[in-house]
Amino acid sequence: MKAATMVFDPTDSLPIKQGVHVNQAAKSDLLNLAVKAHGGLDRWNKVRAIKVAASITGAIWFVKGKGDFLKNVVLTAETRNERLTVDFPGQDKRAVFEPDRIVIENVDGTLIEARDNPEKSFEGQQRETPWDDIHVAYFVGEALWTYLNTPFLYTHDGFVAEEISSIQVEGETWRRLKVTFPDSVKSHSKVQISCFGPDGLLRRHDYTVDILGGATGLNYASDYRDVDGIIVPTRRRVYAYEGDYQLVKEPLLVAINMGEITLLQAS
Repeated sequence: MKAATMVFDPTDSLPIKQGVHVNQAAKSDLLNLAVKAHGGLDRWNKVRAIKVAASITGAIWFVKGKGDFLKNVVLTAETRNERLTVDFPGQDKRAVFEPDRIVIENVDGTLIEARDNPEKSFEGQQRETPWDDIHVAYFVGEALWTYLNTPFLYTHDGFVAEEISSIQVEGETWRRLKVTFPDSVKSHSKVQISCFGPDGLLRRHDYTVDILGGATGLNYASDYRDVDGIIVPTRRRVYAYEGDYQLVKEPLLVAINMGEITLLQAS
């Protein structure tokens, strides 16, 4: 996000930015409830990155000609700058997402391919336009970096969080937080809505996807796990919606199942 001098942690080679913003108090009662329910800022501010073994499948990958490309991956999402690494076990390959550049390299750092200003490469695409590996890495980067940092991300400078009208879903009241992202952060869209249950845990994440021409998404979060004090939804299911957030049950666009999760501590 903000420019900063970068050094590397010798234990895992992740970059550490110096002098970056550390999350402060939440900006609304609902956001405060959600942050507390997911483990609290005191705990989260000790985390430098979250590492997740995952299987990411669903119809969208077949539409884009990438099938099971992400069926077995390890994601490392940093918390203090917008950067996500995708490792492909057994393939001597990893992809590194940053908003302005995608790099695909061997595990030893040998460059395979790279693209600057990767968002621009989506311009003019249609629904059936096939993706290359860099398109996939960009989409996964902007998506999973957001998902894995929610709701703590919303406390960062530049984010505007506003509670809007609640909804009733299967007999439960979901309070909704409308979040406007700063221009410095790349995500699905500038304005997104997070729905939280009475316990403060995320139930659903609603958005449109700019790089897919405004395609709609209802992202259901469930199967929560306590990972060293941070409460993480390990199952995500994404469907389209029509009109006033009316679920379109077929097809299942994206399915995310998380296995082992590790928190990398800030030094």
